[in-house]
Amino acid sequence: MTATTPSSETASRASFKTFEESTSEDWAIIAPQLDVTQSLVPEHVLEQLRYLKTDHGGFPVDRLEHSLQTATRAERDGRDEEYVLCALLHDIGDTLSPFNHPAIGAAILRPFVSEANHWMVEHHGIFQGYYFWHHIGLDRNARNAYRDSPYFAPTEEFCAKYDQSAFDTDYRSEPLEHFEPLVRSMLAPRR
Repeated sequence: MTATTPSSETASRASFKTFEESTSEDWAIIAPQLDVTQSLVPEHVLEQLRYLKTDHGGFPVDRLEHSLQTATRAERDGRDEEYVLCALLHDIGDTLSPFNHPAIGAAILRPFVSEANHWMVEHHGIFQGYYFWHHIGLDRNARNAYRDSPYFAPTEEFCAKYDQSAFDTDYRSEPLEHFEPLVRSMLAPRR
């Protein structure tokens, strides 16, 4: 936040009760606040990642460690920063909405990543199902419905190389602090 940008708490407020009655003057007050709000996103994302530490869901490692292993494996494999960020945040929605968690991660990442990486995060749940859905009575080949997508192979690779293998209690991943600068730089306001 710059000294010239007021915080959300000290900024003037619009006076309308409905959008329909809002004015240009109201929106002149509101529009600059978007950067203020966006500047808070990296800290909110890091906080949400820390919540993943509190839940293991029966898995061999807690959900944060799974995310750290996924990101660390991608980073050590030479993937670019955008891809590593996707690997770190792919399961950020696990504790908020387990059945819809890919959509949460994808929504956070959408403005900051390529269409291919967004699609990968948004669809990784179905692709990850290939490795275990047959054990719980679901169709492990459900991902085949997306075979015609140009992003099928990269998403398949993400799950095979990084996501499905990131439950190793012996693996030494980088700590969250290692990824904090990446989160802060990639999710910062863009103008």
